[in-house]
Amino acid sequence: METRKIVLTVMVMLAASALIAGTSLLAKALGTAALGPALNPFQITAGRYVFALAALLIATAIIRPRFTKPAIWLHFGRASAGSFGVTCMFAASALIPLADATAISMLNPIIAMVLAIPLLKETVGPRRWLAAALSVIGALLLIRPGFSSFQPAALIALLAAFVLAFEIIMVKLLSNRENTIQILLFSNGFGTLFAGSVALFVWATPTPQQWAGLVAIGLLMVTAQSLFLFAIRRGDASFVAPLFYATLIFAALYDFIIFGVLPSTLSLTGAGIIILGALIIAWSEKRRRPKGL
Repeated sequence: METRKIVLTVMVMLAASALIAGTSLLAKALGTAALGPALNPFQITAGRYVFALAALLIATAIIRPRFTKPAIWLHFGRASAGSFGVTCMFAASALIPLADATAISMLNPIIAMVLAIPLLKETVGPRRWLAAALSVIGALLLIRPGFSSFQPAALIALLAAFVLAFEIIMVKLLSNRENTIQILLFSNGFGTLFAGSVALFVWATPTPQQWAGLVAIGLLMVTAQSLFLFAIRRGDASFVAPLFYATLIFAALYDFIIFGVLPSTLSLTGAGIIILGALIIAWSEKRRRPKGL
């Protein structure tokens, strides 16, 4: 890639990472009484989907993309996994340091790689298994089983990683059939129904600040998704994908500035090992791709 294109891609991905970390920060604020009485994670997730869907409907009315026949059951499965995974992530963010929750949830590409073996009939070489092993070690350092500092709530973030890995599998299947806008519309539409129906049972009237936070989560998420897709179209996936792990840096920075939480040595080591595993995956993907693609 030429220098200007590389710089633009890096800046766009850093912006997307900052926005993704921002959604977790807002979820933590909404779930820890920082903006008023703590909201249930399902209510926060419902807000994320409702306002993201509203933004997408406006964009669709302006762009008017061409739609194809949707794979309803894939959309249903993707939205189910996505809404539950996001809710788990928001819940974990409110209970443990934001950087820890973010790092553990970022295991989902590794888990998706393993799931792709039986579900997508993909083959996995030794380098990718090494990446998976490293990521498991990193996750264990973050969860700390057997240590006096064991974080039970970290298991919620781990559950988020597993569920979101299934979402990745279904996104792969959908991406071969439908365009991006259509996939996002169905994802946020079903997500609104799922999270909204549960949120009705735990509903608490938000304060004005919390309403602003819920709107911001939806808008930040859909903007981050758009920036990510922009970057993917303009750069090699093997170059772009690792940049997404800057989300972890932003999460740690936000947690320190807003909540005064400083990552421990174990947390930094675990997160670093998970990122190393992701970089090995990206390098492996680049070597496997035929030249010229």
